[in-house]
Amino acid sequence: MGISTRGIIGRCSSLTRTLEAEQTGGPAAGMVISGASGGDGATLSEMGVSAAAHGTALLALGYTVDQVVHDYGDLCQAITDLAVERDAPFSVDEFRTLNRCLDNAIADAVTEFSFQRDVSIAAQQSVDLNERLGFLMHELRNSLSVAMMAVTAMEAGALAVTGATGAVLKRSHAAMARLITTSLDEVRIKGAHDDRRTFSLAAFIAEARESAPLDADTRGCTLSVPPVDPLLAIEGNRDLLLAALANLLGNALKFTHAHTQVILCAYAVGDRVFIDVKDHCGGVAADDGQLSVENFPGVGCAFTINLPRRIAP
Repeated sequence: MGISTRGIIGRCSSLTRTLEAEQTGGPAAGMVISGASGGDGATLSEMGVSAAAHGTALLALGYTVDQVVHDYGDLCQAITDLAVERDAPFSVDEFRTLNRCLDNAIADAVTEFSFQRDVSIAAQQSVDLNERLGFLMHELRNSLSVAMMAVTAMEAGALAVTGATGAVLKRSHAAMARLITTSLDEVRIKGAHDDRRTFSLAAFIAEARESAPLDADTRGCTLSVPPVDPLLAIEGNRDLLLAALANLLGNALKFTHAHTQVILCAYAVGDRVFIDVKDHCGGVAADDGQLSVENFPGVGCAFTINLPRRIAP
């Protein structure tokens, strides 16, 4: 038996008891079950509690507000058809009670449905906001880390701001400015900022390379970047792709063994472009972990880390 069917039975039961109560105790007795005409904003009647629960259940089933209202309209039609079929016409008072019960039930069901829907939407928006803020903070921290290393290197070597290290510092500041600007744009338009364009692969790799040597020097390793075909180009959000590549390089430089080499190479195979980051971290045992990705076009990606199962100590 579905939730909607159970709700209809429950409402018929409440309606029946309301009519019985009014026959023995008058209109006031019936209103205890179904509520007064026009409803009561302070408390829910017995029928109101049932209708509110039904509205929540219909939301879980994916109903719309219109469908919730139509659900009660179907109930009214079913009662009317049954009365005609059994040749049991409504009295004026009974019809008035029926209308009051349905009116209150619809109001309570729609009110609860709308409230729960708003709560669900707010919760999802909070999750989305936290994800965006987490990404923003992570990328700002990366850019700030590069800028701090540049300043430390300049202070230690008494380097001029106009030199190569100063250029790295300026690019880090520019990256932070872009992240902040993009975030402000998202707030203004209340949506995702999609900045897809076609750009040079060689220039993209060169920019990723420029900020990495400072981190490599700190770790005592080197970064090797073979030449990239200047005719190759890729399409996408350049800042987001650069941030993703910077994360890969940062992790490679972090975990590679001291005095080893990290290799960044970009190349084409057929109509695809590949960007590889190779380190010397010692590798991962064949049964220690697998990483896979599933693409959902127009939505996002799902990254899965597959690890061997163990018994907790």
